[in-house]
Amino acid sequence: MDPRERWFEDHHEGEVHEFGDRLVTAEEIIAFAREFDPQPFHLSEEGGRASPFGGLIASGWHTASIAMRLWCDHALSRHGVGSPGLDELKWPAPVRPGDRLRARATVVETRRSRSRPELGIVRTRLDLFNQRNEQVCSWTAVGFVRCRDAAPPPNG
Repeated sequence: MDPRERWFEDHHEGEVHEFGDRLVTAEEIIAFAREFDPQPFHLSEEGGRASPFGGLIASGWHTASIAMRLWCDHALSRHGVGSPGLDELKWPAPVRPGDRLRARATVVETRRSRSRPELGIVRTRLDLFNQRNEQVCSWTAVGFVRCRDAAPPPNG
């Protein structure tokens, strides 16, 4: 089954999906920084060399945006109806030009919504890695996903 076609009932705690292969370029790092995060180490190689990073790096927000795009393209359910937010967004290592990124999504919790029985709640940890298997981004997302059967489960 295509992971994007899963209903709430198709999500299972502990399931893992690995996906993506995204090359990051200096041009896109700089373009994103100009628009959204104009700090010197995101805007030029020279600015990056003058920083503790020793070279150009992607904004963490750019890194998170790439992770989100990979998740949407490969694993986020089309039956999802939004999210109240993320927990523990982290950028443990910088993304540099030439890095190739891939993602892993792990379902950490599933439960039926008590107030909206037509929805389930799925908590997913998303980890993003570079070609050296270094983790460059992580978060835990809480998402609402439509149920096939809107009736509450027995004893639920």
